[in-house]
Amino acid sequence: VGDEPAVMIEFTGVPGWGKPADAGERVVATLLVTDIVESTATAVRLGDAAWKQLLARHGERVRRELERFRGLEVATTGDGFLVVFDGAAWAVRCAAAIREAAAADGLALRAGVHSGEVERDADNVRGVAVHAATRIAALARPGEVLVSASAAGLLEGSDLVLEDAGEHELKGLPGHRRIHRLVESE
Repeated sequence: VGDEPAVMIEFTGVPGWGKPADAGERVVATLLVTDIVESTATAVRLGDAAWKQLLARHGERVRRELERFRGLEVATTGDGFLVVFDGAAWAVRCAAAIREAAAADGLALRAGVHSGEVERDADNVRGVAVHAATRIAALARPGEVLVSASAAGLLEGSDLVLEDAGEHELKGLPGHRRIHRLVESE
């Protein structure tokens, strides 16, 4: 208020100003990948309409668990999910809860949990860590939750119990990686 003109500069319209052009937003995250075991055979056995209903119910149950365990759904793969968490214990507990929900519907689920750096791009994540999580999930047997060594190391202090599942070569990724299996607590 007064006779002098005010000069204002609006900076809010310049997101990312001052950041290198080639640097994406890389963050450490824990990834969960789930997959329904023998989904094609189940779809054939049930028929399209019943499979669609079962898959919709499964999706609702998964999303309920994601909300409960603070997971962010990134993508679906028809019958599977890619989810990002800000903590390894959240991801492992969520995987176990999703497995139980699937079992209640007569579905066997496999899950892989891995912690590593990802590049966030809008509503998606990219990077080798995503490939590793997918490969770990593919190793899992029906009803099994497998956890990478990097995620297992972050579980110290939690009440989650893991057992060594050995070293495995993950298709397309260099070297062998130590994998752990979630053990049911009594």
